[in-house]
Amino acid sequence: MRVAAIDIGSYSVRMTLAEVENGNIRILKEFGRITSLASSLKETGRLRKDRIEETLRVLEDYLREAKKFGSDKIVAVGTEAIRKAENSADFLSEVKRIGLEVEVITPEEEGRISFLAVAYSLRPRGFFLVVDQGGGSTEFVFGRGKDPEEVASLPLGIVGLTERFLRTDPPKDQELEDMRSYIRETIKPLRKEVDEIVGLGGTITTLVALQKGVYPYDPAKVHGEVLRYEDVLYWLETLRSIPAKERSKRFPQVEDRRAEVILSGIVMFLEILDLFKKDSLRVSDWGLKHGLIVRIILNQR
Repeated sequence: MRVAAIDIGSYSVRMTLAEVENGNIRILKEFGRITSLASSLKETGRLRKDRIEETLRVLEDYLREAKKFGSDKIVAVGTEAIRKAENSADFLSEVKRIGLEVEVITPEEEGRISFLAVAYSLRPRGFFLVVDQGGGSTEFVFGRGKDPEEVASLPLGIVGLTERFLRTDPPKDQELEDMRSYIRETIKPLRKEVDEIVGLGGTITTLVALQKGVYPYDPAKVHGEVLRYEDVLYWLETLRSIPAKERSKRFPQVEDRRAEVILSGIVMFLEILDLFKKDSLRVSDWGLKHGLIVRIILNQR
């Protein structure tokens, strides 16, 4: 069976094309485009018209690719931006018009599905934490094996954090410190003993690409790699003094729009490592859309 899985996120829209046979998943093609669907959502409560239009164009492209691929099944989910926006029904109506049905999932479902992707592909040891960092929220999922035991979704999205705290470019020291303090206090109640942390999302996979010199991006060279605390700190110190527009010019691994929000993502991972007293984390290229495919397999059994 050929499957197309689409994740309509607050910051990016991604699609995986895969072949599923006898419970095995073979990834054949990956797509990812930044559309910043959640831009200004915090201030206005609504999805911007230009962000909706760009997201629809990307989805139309993806549907063409999925049909060309010969997909037997197309699954699509929407997350935080669509959950919160006052005009999300209008957006979903437009998406339906182009031929795509979208399941708007809860934060808990989002965390559990991402956890499945990590458990299936990396098989972390012991009691572990999966951190699924997004544009509008971040999910923290604790569990063992393939069983998530606890899911916490916090309003710590890299878009919202950037818009709230980083008002100058490059940011002032105090702006970064204020953001760190806010993240630190917000995640503090989650503290518990874990054997391993696995990070998901565009920020942390970009850091692996920077650290390992991976360009153009290759999921196989990123998935499962380990980043040390000092690696993450090095890239914060390197990027914080460079204006956003210069970051992608100096480092091709950093997409133009990713350059605007990457500092928020890096700071969050540093605070997570501090809180859980870990000197490293593993990085998963597999996330929500891969978890959708794993869910299809499990539902067939």
